[in-house]
Amino acid sequence: MRRLIRIRVYLIAASCILLASCQQQKTEVQSYTSGREKILVDESLAPIIEDQTYVFESTYADAKLELIMKSENELINSFLDDSAQVAVLSRELTSAERKHFENKKIKVRVNRFAIDGIALIAHNSVKDSTATIEEIIKIFKGEDSSLGNLIFDNANSSTVRYFKDLAGVKELPAKGVYALKTNSEVIKYVYDNPGTIGVVGVNWIVQPPVELEKEVGSLKIMGVKNVAGKPGSDAYYKPFQNDIALELYPLIRSLYIINCEGGPGLGTGFASFIAGERGQRIVLKSGLLPDSIPSREINIIK
Repeated sequence: MRRLIRIRVYLIAASCILLASCQQQKTEVQSYTSGREKILVDESLAPIIEDQTYVFESTYADAKLELIMKSENELINSFLDDSAQVAVLSRELTSAERKHFENKKIKVRVNRFAIDGIALIAHNSVKDSTATIEEIIKIFKGEDSSLGNLIFDNANSSTVRYFKDLAGVKELPAKGVYALKTNSEVIKYVYDNPGTIGVVGVNWIVQPPVELEKEVGSLKIMGVKNVAGKPGSDAYYKPFQNDIALELYPLIRSLYIINCEGGPGLGTGFASFIAGERGQRIVLKSGLLPDSIPSREINIIK
């Protein structure tokens, strides 16, 4: 009798293990809407990608995305080390970076999904809330400027690289530019140190994390004037969707999701979702400019 009971227990245990294994295999099946995928994300773009991920996973129950936030330089190194097959960047890959994947017979798929405005932020108590591109370039060239100190998220970040390219310099100046570690730290620093100017993606201000709502509520977005002869040189503009769309705000950048899966998978599904109408509506609500403006239906009742 005891032997029969033991056999039944073993059979039940084996059935449970088999069932669990089957269920695990079912959820791990890699497709456009199921499985697991690591996504490398430029830390300065975290809010918009977190929003997209939340809606994507809520829509597809068997999809699980692991977001890995890094500065741009760290992200590229991880991408080339094959730590992940999908990355979200504010630039396309260089020819040398593309060659890395092409040598492995992996097709690089690139989707531009939004245009971001890089915001200059200051404390509400500061009277002058404007800046010119000329003054920003002076700071990066180590020249005297009427602007306060510029506070960036990370010395290896995409925003620092953007401004170095803008000024045509390869190294940060000895004064006037300071780097912390994250965008959250930039917001807190500007809040605690009126007179400094923070540099963050506009999404951090339009839709701040809950823990930063108090600080963001005490900050203002500065207006920026472009250099003479370029669009946006007639007045001070802010990184709002209309001014970004008209290319009047001078500090803008395209955002890309780069897929090197080499075949169909969850990364491809996520990229398609972001580029699709639903994903573009999320971009529109975030304060960024969608790559393709979602259509609107207007019902006229007579």
